[in-house]
Amino acid sequence: MPRHTTHWEELVRHLLLAAALAPFIAAPVAAESWTLDSETSRIAFGSIKNAYVGEVHTFETLTGSVSSDGTAEIAIDLASVETLIDIRNERMIEHVFKGVPAAQITAALDLSAAQELAVGDMMTTEVDATLSFLGTEVDLYADMLVVRLTEDRVMALSNDMAFLETDSIGIDAGIDVLQGLASLDSIARAVPLTVRFVFDADKTGL
Repeated sequence: MPRHTTHWEELVRHLLLAAALAPFIAAPVAAESWTLDSETSRIAFGSIKNAYVGEVHTFETLTGSVSSDGTAEIAIDLASVETLIDIRNERMIEHVFKGVPAAQITAALDLSAAQELAVGDMMTTEVDATLSFLGTEVDLYADMLVVRLTEDRVMALSNDMAFLETDSIGIDAGIDVLQGLASLDSIARAVPLTVRFVFDADKTGL
């Protein structure tokens, strides 16, 4: 029987697979490395305050690479959070992310099934990985929709709707602080999230 997972685990599983798995599907030969295209990659998450007011937020700075041995490392710059309100950005960095600069994702990948993907085709696939966030490490398992855009470029999208439960990763107290500072009646603690990651092959050494 599969184990029960929280909505936060589902969220991070989608982040992880998108960031770590996609590049290996891009070309029929193994590249020395792959690099995240930060301009076209995106993490967006929503918030709902006072039950009816919904807003969309993003992280503006994402970096990542995948080595030739299949080790993927992706960094989310937590200080780059963009909520379109400066003071709210500052409060999230201080009270929710606690000044921690980044979240880190690592994974070791099995590429055998992905390398046969033709340009224009798509597939879902699975990966085991680890998220390092606010001083804790979480083991993850995910599936993701991966699209091969060109011989050397791929895009990965979350295959299902993902939600973040704020208490499951220890940021509920920070959300309480934000709610009080903004004089709100409520902030929803189940946060919807979407991801899009694009990777380019580094052809050095091919």
